[in-house]
Amino acid sequence: MENHPILSQLPSALLPWYREHRRELPWRADREPYHIWLSEIMLQQTRVEAVKGYYTRFLAALPTVEALAGCDDDALHKLWEGLGYYSRVRNLKKAALVIMERHGGVFPKEHAEVLALPGIGDYTAGAICSIAYDLPTPAVDGNVLRVFSRLTDDPSPIDLPATKKSVTEALAAVYPREAGDFTQALMELGATVCGPNRKPACESCPCQGFCLGCRNGTAETLPVKSPKKEKRQEDRTVFIISCDGRYALEKRPDKGLLAGLWQFPNVSGHLDTAQALAVAENMGVQPKELFREVSRKHIFTHIQWNMKGIYLEAANMAGRFQWFTEAQINTQAALPTAFRLFWEER
Repeated sequence: MENHPILSQLPSALLPWYREHRRELPWRADREPYHIWLSEIMLQQTRVEAVKGYYTRFLAALPTVEALAGCDDDALHKLWEGLGYYSRVRNLKKAALVIMERHGGVFPKEHAEVLALPGIGDYTAGAICSIAYDLPTPAVDGNVLRVFSRLTDDPSPIDLPATKKSVTEALAAVYPREAGDFTQALMELGATVCGPNRKPACESCPCQGFCLGCRNGTAETLPVKSPKKEKRQEDRTVFIISCDGRYALEKRPDKGLLAGLWQFPNVSGHLDTAQALAVAENMGVQPKELFREVSRKHIFTHIQWNMKGIYLEAANMAGRFQWFTEAQINTQAALPTAFRLFWEER
């Protein structure tokens, strides 16, 4: 591939730079595959600063794969509360069960076996195998794709599978023996010096001398992405119903969006006050007082919820709900961010 002469210079440029400039992050303290796996799953769609506390608390509660495999689902969801994308933590447990049943509780070392675990794709498998075992398996995410496109002055849309495949193959061909450090150096460069949504800091980049994007003045225009599709809009009315210091919650279905998590009762559409009171009565509760109404929105990957929150005091704890105290909600019931928005404003 014509980019190899450029890419072959990466290890000698990046490895010394990484060892001097890398950030001190809790998941870099060792090369335990469970720790690397957990951190990579948490870091998907989530900022590093937000993950630090979650990572430490999660490992304190579940220090081993065995502990993760045996964790109660509600307790697991509570540990994950606020990180979003809850399918990630459900797949963590599924994979932990597979590791216990098929690998005797020992995290597998073969790339194909790691890739076969639930919730682990090419990127995560590459990160685990290179960082934990020094295998030449690239972990190509948005940061790495950005570095590659600028380094090679390549305008190929980075969100296309073909682009990711070609970048992975090109990088695999130049991986050094210190594979773990090289993987993390690429990640670090793309997260800091050559970071997203800002001008690249070419003057402090260890690759400046051979970066075609810097040389050709195109670095700021790269990477290129395909046009975004409009998110589907959904209106919902959410009921925050209290009675004698308890609040009505229900479980979401086991499949689909936010599967198996707790939620405040809610229905499709934006209801006016009279409609909302009628719906509450149909749910089996007797509305006694309407406190206020609040509008909020929450954005998922492909959907935007436009939500209207109705705060009600009920005369009875009836209906199909389970009734939780404030303390129970804060310590036991994992509320997705879409619903926690209303809990925090009660």
